Amino acid sequence: MGRREGTAAPALGPPRAVPAAEPPGASAFCSWPPPSCDAVQKVFQLRRLGPLGGVPESPRAGVDLQVCTSRNPTCCTKTMEERYQTAAKQDIQQVLQTSSAALKFLISRNAAAFQETFEMLIRLVENYTSTLFCTAYRNMAAEATVRVQEFFADVGLFVFGTDISTEKFVNRFFDTLFPVVYNHVINPGLTDISLEYAECLRMARRDIRPFGNIPKKAIGQMGRSLLSSRTFLQALNLGIEVINTTDHLHFSKDCSRALLRMQYCPHCQGVMLSKPCMGYCLNIIRGCLASIAEIDLHWRGYVRSLEELSSAMSGTHDIEHVLLNFHSLVNDALVQAHIHGPELSEQVKKICGPPVRKPTQSPGCSFDQNKDNQGLKMFSRDSEEMLTNRRKEFISHLRLYRAFYGGLADQMCSNELAAADGLPCWNGEDVVKSYTRRVVGSGIKAQSANPEVKLKGTDPVISRIIDKLKHVIQLLQGKSFPKYDKWDLHQTGSGGGVDEQISGDCDDEDGCGGSGSGEFKRVLKITDFCLLLCLLQNRCSDNLGGFQWACYNVLLSAKPVILQRRK
Repeated sequence: MGRREGTAAPALGPPRAVPAAEPPGASAFCSWPPPSCDAVQKVFQLRRLGPLGGVPESPRAGVDLQVCTSRNPTCCTKTMEERYQTAAKQDIQQVLQTSSAALKFLISRNAAAFQETFEMLIRLVENYTSTLFCTAYRNMAAEATVRVQEFFADVGLFVFGTDISTEKFVNRFFDTLFPVVYNHVINPGLTDISLEYAECLRMARRDIRPFGNIPKKAIGQMGRSLLSSRTFLQALNLGIEVINTTDHLHFSKDCSRALLRMQYCPHCQGVMLSKPCMGYCLNIIRGCLASIAEIDLHWRGYVRSLEELSSAMSGTHDIEHVLLNFHSLVNDALVQAHIHGPELSEQVKKICGPPVRKPTQSPGCSFDQNKDNQGLKMFSRDSEEMLTNRRKEFISHLRLYRAFYGGLADQMCSNELAAADGLPCWNGEDVVKSYTRRVVGSGIKAQSANPEVKLKGTDPVISRIIDKLKHVIQLLQGKSFPKYDKWDLHQTGSGGGVDEQISGDCDDEDGCGGSGSGEFKRVLKITDFCLLLCLLQNRCSDNLGGFQWACYNVLLSAKPVILQRRK
């Protein structure tokens, strides 16, 4: 039976003369040949590599071996060698997966969390927008809610990867909303307009512009925030794909043989405890993972670009901010249509003729307004801050792995595979004190001088995943947001009309906006503007539930005054 490596160490010192009768490699055994292969049998059985009867009871000539060749008697057969080669590849794949487990968990957990958050946000904002119609525009709520549902279905499809245009589905929402608004706000009647007349209104909406610049503003905000969120999710999913690809790397024939020689060929000589020398391990693992090392540069760019996009997503361009304020844009659009109702009616008559009505009337609101009101409270301003912090926390952890692929081979050898410094180690032929061959660097080019593994070209699977990384990096780097957008800047008293002065974007109760020159410019929210007019004309409703309708009536009657101020 072979001597334990711990007791073999004293025999490994300065070079000594080897008696002629002692075959090479005999220093690894108590005596040569070993009396039996019991230790090899036990490990072979423990690893469940095959039937115990397949292991010789004592060393024999290994003339049929292809990799674990030796001039000495061996405890291996050709069948054992084949089983060992399969086990060697499985062992390295297991070490690969163990090395990447924390990174994979980090990305997959956050990808799932962000996707779930976006799904919940879209669903709740859809319900919140429907609630707007049920509370303030109850007569049109049933029809409008259908349009809202269609719109947010498109939002979800886009964010989660469907190839649709934000401009198209935002325009489609306002196109289909216009006939409903005309029917119930601009030119209400006892019955609904006909389907043909509604279709004419839908087609004419972009020419008539009943909602002013709000659709264009929504397109800008949605396009920017939804695209960045979509790209963020796509990048996380690609990160998982990269790790899955490298976790299941296909090893070349030469690499498989080298892994066998490093991991299990020592068993054939009865060497069961000594691990590979560090330099020997690095040469083999760097050779086998040469294609993976080529990912390093692109992985660093991937992490850096994700960090830049995450920073750009914060603030008013974030999906939470944009979606949570979408109902305000819709509200503003309806106010403008109400204010300019008479002019809009005249424009409609010129294009579509007088309204044609059908004998039935649409039902009122059937939407459960309280169903998700509690859930919506999750997405308060504090929750927006929480989501921003979650992204920052994720990026801070991901940044620790930016050099993961460049140092993967070294990590595997130092953490799992190689012997510690100063211990006897296996060099591919014998147990020695140190590895004396040249140790090559990482990457494909460095492998031309590798004494242990011969590399034949690049792995096409890894090349494809690198191409995907390059593509997503371009997408990530294509996301740049200006500090201000022309549709986010409002300036009162500059000659703009009502549609330019009323904004639903300002969330600060004390006002918002800045001129850049230090001059503070207050932008009135709709409720502020309505309240001001109510107070001036003593027409505020005591019924808070009817406040908005009272407000809109005040706006309508106040229109001549506002127009006079514009001159």
